[in-house]
Amino acid sequence: MGGQDDLEARLRAEHLDPGAWSNGAGVRYGAHEHGYDKVLVCARGSITFGLGVGGEAVQLRVGDRLELPAGTAHDAVVGPDGVTCLEAHAAAGRLPAVRRVAAGEW
Repeated sequence: MGGQDDLEARLRAEHLDPGAWSNGAGVRYGAHEHGYDKVLVCARGSITFGLGVGGEAVQLRVGDRLELPAGTAHDAVVGPDGVTCLEAHAAAGRLPAVRRVAAGEW
């Protein structure tokens, strides 16, 4: 697995158009959902997503990927070293289910 440029190139090879965002340690995102499918890849640090009300917690570390179909309720908490994620959007319905894919497996 390479760095952020490699991760971005791998997403582009899937015809996705990722952008990068970063946050400092402990930043929280309240529960929300989107009208589009979202693919996230952790490029630096870590972040934990909560899925649904009282649902599963999914932690992403460098190289890990999370696929969120449109309408999936999620929140997030940035890990202790901050985070940089690559995020790409796709038309609703492209992703069939929530899926976490470990680094090196996608």
